[in-house]
Amino acid sequence: MPSTIEQVQKEFSPRGLSILLINIQESRETAGRWVKANKITPRVLLDLDGSVTAAYRVTATPTVVLIGRDGKMVGRAIGNRGWTSPAGRALLEALLQPAGR
Repeated sequence: MPSTIEQVQKEFSPRGLSILLINIQESRETAGRWVKANKITPRVLLDLDGSVTAAYRVTATPTVVLIGRDGKMVGRAIGNRGWTSPAGRALLEALLQPAGR
């Protein structure tokens, strides 16, 4: 997964896509080791008390939550997905379109 996330981050972040990885109830040290070992560049939020996990109804990992420009959740996917496949890219492209298009 990290290589796919990194590829999406590199390609789409200059166009406005924000990626935030959420570490579920692990210590800063454990999360930091994983980030360093996998050379992760997106921001990582530490969900130490599980409140973010509960808010987005995360029941398995990985879970991807898609948030629109208005800050509202527009979709959720559980498990690995082909974000760099033609269908995945089309979805990301659609999310990056200006409102009203």
